[in-house]
Amino acid sequence: MRQYRIDNNDKKAYPLGLTNVEGGIHVSVAAEADQCSLLLFGPSSSHEAETESVQIPFPKEGRTGNVWEMTVLGKDFKRLEYAFEANGKYFPDPYGHAFTGREEWGEAEQIHKLLRSPVRFEAFDWEGDTPLQIPYEDCVVYRTHVRGFTRHSSSRVKDKGTFRGIIEKIPYMKELGITTLELMPIAEFSEVMVARRAGDPSGKEEVTGKLNYWGYGQAYNGAPKASYAGRRRSPVQELKNLVKELHRAGIELVAELFFTGQESPVFVLDMVRRWVREYHLDGVHLVGTVPMELLARDPYLAGTKLWASYWNTGEISGGKGRRLGEYNDGFLTDMRRVLKGDEGQMNALAYRSRHNPAGCGVLNYMANTNGFTMMDMVCYEEKHNEDNGENNQDGSSQNYSWNCGVEGPVRKKKIMELRRQQLRNSFMLLFLSQGTPLFMAGDEFGNTQKGNNNAYCQDNEISWLNWNQIKSNEDLLEFVKAVIAFRKAHPVFHGKREPRMMDYEACGFPDVSYHGVKAWAPEFDPFRRQLGILYCGSYGKRPDGTADDYFFVAYNMHWEPHGFALPHLPKGMGWHVAFDTGDRAHNGYFEPGKEPKAENQKQLMAPARTIIVMIGKKDGKEDVPAVVPEPAEE
Repeated sequence: MRQYRIDNNDKKAYPLGLTNVEGGIHVSVAAEADQCSLLLFGPSSSHEAETESVQIPFPKEGRTGNVWEMTVLGKDFKRLEYAFEANGKYFPDPYGHAFTGREEWGEAEQIHKLLRSPVRFEAFDWEGDTPLQIPYEDCVVYRTHVRGFTRHSSSRVKDKGTFRGIIEKIPYMKELGITTLELMPIAEFSEVMVARRAGDPSGKEEVTGKLNYWGYGQAYNGAPKASYAGRRRSPVQELKNLVKELHRAGIELVAELFFTGQESPVFVLDMVRRWVREYHLDGVHLVGTVPMELLARDPYLAGTKLWASYWNTGEISGGKGRRLGEYNDGFLTDMRRVLKGDEGQMNALAYRSRHNPAGCGVLNYMANTNGFTMMDMVCYEEKHNEDNGENNQDGSSQNYSWNCGVEGPVRKKKIMELRRQQLRNSFMLLFLSQGTPLFMAGDEFGNTQKGNNNAYCQDNEISWLNWNQIKSNEDLLEFVKAVIAFRKAHPVFHGKREPRMMDYEACGFPDVSYHGVKAWAPEFDPFRRQLGILYCGSYGKRPDGTADDYFFVAYNMHWEPHGFALPHLPKGMGWHVAFDTGDRAHNGYFEPGKEPKAENQKQLMAPARTIIVMIGKKDGKEDVPAVVPEPAEE
């Protein structure tokens, strides 16, 4: 029988939760109750409350307000777990660093278990690891779900649906070219959904049969999810190892934290600090109700990316600037309307392509968790959420999508080719814009959710990535790799600040300028669906200090071809074709150094629904012969 005693002489100030001290532990917990006790459990596979080995009441003199605390001394705390009791009610530590009882994903019995936290943790060797702090202008963000990323058998990883499964995919992510991995909620949440039976006065909750696959809802926000670590593994150790391995590969990790609004601002601040300080996270995506200004001004988070739907940077001073990131659907809404050829969208194209404020970063995406995938965006106009069991009433009815003529899967070659072209256009809109590009894992190889735009409860092949699609959509994957590499190679498309649209360094050209049918004469009439953008290479400096290339991007989002007058280049240079999304023969792009010279140096004819990127190169004998692209069909 273990023996413990309370140290009444320990008058130090401790944080809430459990703190290991010399000879024992200090515990602090908030409970509005007449009495409160610490429960210590021996090593056992059972999680019933009656199995506690020791119950130690908090002394009355250890209470301050509604916070109970005490220091407990003893010899052997190894392998013990703890929870609390107040006025006869058992509850976990809201500040727990980890929990046992939910190691098995989807186990219905977890809702009846008392979650318990380990008293001791193994030391972790970070081997000098620190957050990478990659600037927003250099980031390419890849968003995924821990379980869905590798749960499908096609992932061919050993530890499917876990933190280790992600580690096995690091070589793939490196080859793809991403710099930052964003994970959907990874804090300890209950995926088993419950509800009260209508008319039942007992208020008893019953399992609904659905799973909260996404993870939004009440959670223990200081602990990583146990089932993402796998059985008999520490979620704390597994997550730290994932962060360290990602950092070794030069990839940041940003985790999404969801708060219901019932938490105190102090609790939210404590939890965000914990993830950054203890897990070396590069950033936190804040979702729900959070004290944004408090977090933005916190000195501990001064080097951390903080993402939220909106930041009032005008009210936040202190030089924090570009660590804050604006994360909302603004880009998605505008650019999807541009993609499908809606009227009056050229002003939106001009704005979204250059938007890159000095006060904060901007996260741009064409698809996200809530809504259609990029493949479904070009295959469906109506949501198809019948599998959610809500009579297709859930999910947004406004997706700003176009199915290219037929709803859902087709075999008609013309429609399939048009959808491919629209996907190439979509990735071009994303990666040629100045803000930080973000895309969902699987969009690079045509991942589909069969038209489900609210797959929150789909823990199955609707939400799991099917890696076999790499084979069927290999051309799309290669195109995405090429676009990512192109963006990285050319700083004019990812500057540190928003273009001024003027020649402020007397280079002979503005940094960015807009053009229409005639050069230097942009047209923003509501009926226009075409726009040319010229980028002056002198305003983009490569890492070695040399100037970038000149580029002219012709956006023709109309269903008819349109001509563009090409602006004159500096003497001795000619226009070459780098990308042409309508050129199926070359998969929409040419390898660097192999860009063919345009036959017509004064006029460019852009086929329907096509984006063409022209690069200015010095004329010489090495010029690649011109290639006339095959016209796209609809």
